[in-house]
Amino acid sequence: MTERELLVLAAKAADDKRAEDIVALNVQGISLIADYFLICHGNSEKQVQAVAREMKEKAEEAGVNVKRLEGFDEAKWVLVDMGDVVAHIFHRDERLYYNLERLWGDAPREDVQSELMP
Repeated sequence: MTERELLVLAAKAADDKRAEDIVALNVQGISLIADYFLICHGNSEKQVQAVAREMKEKAEEAGVNVKRLEGFDEAKWVLVDMGDVVAHIFHRDERLYYNLERLWGDAPREDVQSELMP
């Protein structure tokens, strides 16, 4: 599975659980952590956990080793580390506060929305 395919798989998992404002950033050459960041949010702790759980399950079903799942119990900012793709699943208020899109503003956006259409 390519990094791009993993990015789309993670975005679809987030979309399946009705995550909002799904944004993918290409951080190749900008960050040593990963090639792509996927950022989205849920409106409750339960929804944030559901998105993270779905993303982890879909990645593992595809044979991807999820290296870390951090922040799951608090469900304010859950990080799902899938190697080349790192997903940041926020609670709405936390996303506004941390504003990762601005922090990584020099990273080009990847179009994953077109892949989410039924």
